[in-house]
Amino acid sequence: MKSSRSRSRSKGNRNRSNNQGGNVVNRVFDSSGPEGKVRGTPQQIIEKYNQLARDAQLSNDRVAAENFQQHAEHYTRLLSEAQREIDARREEQERINRERQAERDRERAERQEREAANVPDTASHDAPLAAESVSDQDSGLVETPESQPKPKRAPRRKPRAKPSQPEDAAPQEASGDDAPDTAAE
Repeated sequence: MKSSRSRSRSKGNRNRSNNQGGNVVNRVFDSSGPEGKVRGTPQQIIEKYNQLARDAQLSNDRVAAENFQQHAEHYTRLLSEAQREIDARREEQERINRERQAERDRERAERQEREAANVPDTASHDAPLAAESVSDQDSGLVETPESQPKPKRAPRRKPRAKPSQPEDAAPQEASGDDAPDTAAE
């Protein structure tokens, strides 16, 4: 039982340690320095180790000052590498966006050229329609769906009458009279 529990824990830890490519800039680290743990984002840890290095220099402890500076330098490198990756991703995304925009612009230009090429052809074939549209434009009226005549619907048909039922089933329904059945009284 104990071995399976520890195995599942190690799997979770292994997955977490392999996936460190996240946002390092805002990630919180636990740094084990010479004076104990320092916790925070890389920028906060750098500032803390630089402050500890200044304090060690003021107390004339060159070894401790150098040690704190090395810890600060480690996190400075970590932060600059993460920033380079962020900048590279941003530049790649901007390049992709520029390519997409250029493609959209080309497609739009091609579509406009096709439309411009098709406009004279339709005008020469449909000269009477062009004359009608000009007369409508001269009137100053705008054509709306309400101003157009509504299409007529086909007349509705009455449903077929049901075939007559046998005489012993229900004489009232078969006769169609609205008068009450006097034979039942």
